[in-house]
Amino acid sequence: MKRSMLRAGAIVLTGGLLVAGSAFAAGTATSPGTMKMSATKINGEVYVKASSLTSALGGTGAYDASTKTYAYTPPADVPSVVSKVSPSVVGIIGKPADGGDQRYVLAHGTGVIMKADGWILTNAHVVKDLTNITVVTADGKQYSGKRSNVDETSDLALVKINATKLPVAKFAASPLQAKVGETVIAIGTPVSFSLRNTATTGVLSGMNRSVSSYYRLLQTDAAINPGNSGGPLVNMKGEVIGINSMKFVDEGIDNMGFSIPVDTVSYVTGHFFKYGYVKRSSLGIGLEESYAAIVGLPTDDGLTVTSVKSDSAKKLGIQVGDVLYSVAGHQISSIVEVNELLKSYLPGQQIEVTMMIDGDLVTRKLMLTTA
Repeated sequence: MKRSMLRAGAIVLTGGLLVAGSAFAAGTATSPGTMKMSATKINGEVYVKASSLTSALGGTGAYDASTKTYAYTPPADVPSVVSKVSPSVVGIIGKPADGGDQRYVLAHGTGVIMKADGWILTNAHVVKDLTNITVVTADGKQYSGKRSNVDETSDLALVKINATKLPVAKFAASPLQAKVGETVIAIGTPVSFSLRNTATTGVLSGMNRSVSSYYRLLQTDAAINPGNSGGPLVNMKGEVIGINSMKFVDEGIDNMGFSIPVDTVSYVTGHFFKYGYVKRSSLGIGLEESYAAIVGLPTDDGLTVTSVKSDSAKKLGIQVGDVLYSVAGHQISSIVEVNELLKSYLPGQQIEVTMMIDGDLVTRKLMLTTA
């Protein structure tokens, strides 16, 4: 499945299961392969705090007072993470709306089991035009799927199947705690539906990316191919950190895939289950980024107003050409930053904005409208 893109040619919308590796959270790195940890020397013996050991090396540990022993469990390796996560990854296949009567004109993607009673999370672009949806679980069972909720803005959707006691994927806490350079694993259904639960590895290449997207994305160099769309992104603890959605495809460009982070997943699915759709809020004004922001230069430039749509914005005297500098006390220089901040608000609520209006820098309360 492909989507055109202004900044870098065509994008193939894909997905998969990404697994991010353990991060060295404690201790001080001195040289490659070396880590300084808090230690004490007693009677010629060096004692390292157990908490420092697990923070530096990853894994977990537990002290047994009855036996006076410490049981250390090393961090999971790639095969064990794949084995843990794969049962929660499904293949999704069906006929595209424009497929006609041709028997072998099919489209497929990947999904992740979100709830044990048959709720499957995937990409909106995978299922929005799909008919006769079939979901195949990792154990080879087939289910008829029903498209339940679709949000094209975030590229997330839910499919419902009639099943119980399904193996549910574990989602990381929001806001996401991850580090660039962590090992990642992509699990999905690349190219052919017969290649379900294919695993590839890479690293988390970047965070907070804005690539012709409404919200921020994660970047990875794990191999992601057409058909992987909608799979989960998981760390080495086996927690989903995102849902893969697209990749750059162009001559001279390699290994640039993008994933929807768990923060957005939590926001969108929370609205799905509560409201049935995403109650997305808007400032009620059209905005344009500065030249520096558009080309990716560091900038403190605000956003220029290009249109005034809501009554609330009109009552504040906002006009085309005015400049927006902060939203809810946060300085902003990109439209994606505004969209991220508005996740915490619903239409009808008020939000504080700082703007240059008619030549004066002012802070006002603006009533949010429906996006």
